[in-house]
Amino acid sequence: MRVFGVIGWKNSGKTSLMERLVAEITRRGFTVSTVKHVHHDVDLDQPGKDSHRHRAAGASEVVLASAHRFALMREHRGPEPDLAEVLSRMAPVDLILVEGYKRDAHAKIEVFRQEAGHDLIQPSDPLVRAVATDMALATLPVPILDLNNTLQIADFILAEVGLATL
Repeated sequence: MRVFGVIGWKNSGKTSLMERLVAEITRRGFTVSTVKHVHHDVDLDQPGKDSHRHRAAGASEVVLASAHRFALMREHRGPEPDLAEVLSRMAPVDLILVEGYKRDAHAKIEVFRQEAGHDLIQPSDPLVRAVATDMALATLPVPILDLNNTLQIADFILAEVGLATL
C-alpha cells in the first residue's frame, strides 16, 4: 500500500489539509483511507450499550455493523500499536494518508505555520519531502508548497507515491 504522512505541530492545520486532500484525491478517482494518531484514549463505545458490555466481558474485538458502515474496536491491552500494525489491518486502497506519527519511517509533508509556535521539523527529518506553509520561508532542501493550494499539494503527494507525475 502507498502511505504518505501529513505532520506538524498542534494547531498547524494538519486536519484541515487532510480533509481537503482526501476530497481532492478521491475527486480524481483514487481510493483513500486515513489514519489519525491521537495522544488520548479513544472510545466509540458507551457504557451500558451491548457492544460495551461485550468488551467489558473480555472480547478482544467488537464490531458495530449497520447498513452504511461498520466500526471495529480492538482491545490491545498493552502498549500503543505502531503504525505498521495499524496499517496491516486496513483494507487495500490506492493511498493511505497518515496524520501524525511524525517520528515514523514513512514519507511526509510538514504543515508549518508560525502561529503554532514551534520550529520546523524538516531540518531534522530526512523523510519530510516538502513543507506546506502560508508564509515565506528561507530556502530549504525540500520543496516549499503553498498550504492553501490543495491542488499543488495533492499533485506533489500523488507524484511522490507513484500515482501521478508532476
